[in-house]
Amino acid sequence: MPPLEGLRVLDLSRLLPGPFATLVLADLGADVVKIEAPPDGDALRSLPPLAGEASGAFHALNRNKRSLALDLRRPEGVAAFLRLAAPADVVVESYRPGVLDRMGLGYAALRAASPRLVLCSITGYGQDGPYAGRAGHDVDYCALAGVLGLNGEPERPVLPGVQIADLAGGAWPAVAGILAALVRRAATGEGAHVDVSMAEGALALMTLPLALAWARGAPTVRGRELLSGGAATYGVYRTKDGRFVALGALEPKFFAAFCEAVGRPELAPRQLEGGGAGPRAELEAIFAARTRDEWAAFAAAHDVCVAPVLEGDEPCSDPHLAARGAFVEVATPWEGRAIRGVATPVRLRGEEAPRRPAPRMGEHGEAVLREAGFSEEELASLRAAGALGP
Repeated sequence: MPPLEGLRVLDLSRLLPGPFATLVLADLGADVVKIEAPPDGDALRSLPPLAGEASGAFHALNRNKRSLALDLRRPEGVAAFLRLAAPADVVVESYRPGVLDRMGLGYAALRAASPRLVLCSITGYGQDGPYAGRAGHDVDYCALAGVLGLNGEPERPVLPGVQIADLAGGAWPAVAGILAALVRRAATGEGAHVDVSMAEGALALMTLPLALAWARGAPTVRGRELLSGGAATYGVYRTKDGRFVALGALEPKFFAAFCEAVGRPELAPRQLEGGGAGPRAELEAIFAARTRDEWAAFAAAHDVCVAPVLEGDEPCSDPHLAARGAFVEVATPWEGRAIRGVATPVRLRGEEAPRRPAPRMGEHGEAVLREAGFSEEELASLRAAGALGP
């Protein structure tokens, strides 16, 4: 039995943070019903490149979910949603603060439908505060939190290659908040409103750098902190073939073992010279003497915190990731192909996540409504009002 089997989640979110959070819940067995606005649904469906009818990104984030096309701009759609919410466990949304209230679906209305319901709101800046109503994207939240300012070379910040605030700052706190609220509900019977601010989630990633800065009484400096360019024993080096390798030998025992393995034991005592900078020039020369793949073989032979920097699709062919089942393929008949994706990293040993394809727009609408007790006449009435999509 999957750990979240029997849990019903109504997902009003779109694009990345909310759908990733509900993907985790779906992979753990929750019944996630994606509520999409007809006629087009989640904008991610049409984001290029397409994997057929829908975007590869949409497929990656929406496997194991069902889709109901319901127009919440119409009173009939709102009434239908409140009826669906009454027996549900969780609602996830990512509108700006106040939008759900104006739709007639705010926390007060949802709580009236079911005091046991957990509402999770994922926003850029949270439900209150001076920035609550601002528009934003991942880069803005990272900028405000100081994450962007710490990332890159001293001369200028560098955009991260992945959406840090959306995922680490939004989706994962949402999962944690939902599960925490459900655990408390099991004891009290009461639901909760989980307030996720992606900016504050990104700020949480600054816990260690800020703690170190406060302890020394000086602010963080981009490219100079111990773990962001300041230490020669924790960084990225160019190899003989123009590729890159990562060295993470922070602890003296690992650096000493590395120096011994490359035949330069005299470098080990110099790890903290220059205020912790270490023998950078010597390490640059050492790494430039071998190709990246030669360093990969070296890393396999020596326990010294060295790893090749994989690029492009290379992680897909890594033997360790493959052995761990880090990638999945989901048969998707409506696209006429299997869709590749990244497995949810939360797993229970000995158990496998389901592999149902991402849904077509509104594919499960009638089934979901019938499960909630809607009659054929009521379904016809919703269609006639334009509230129920195809």
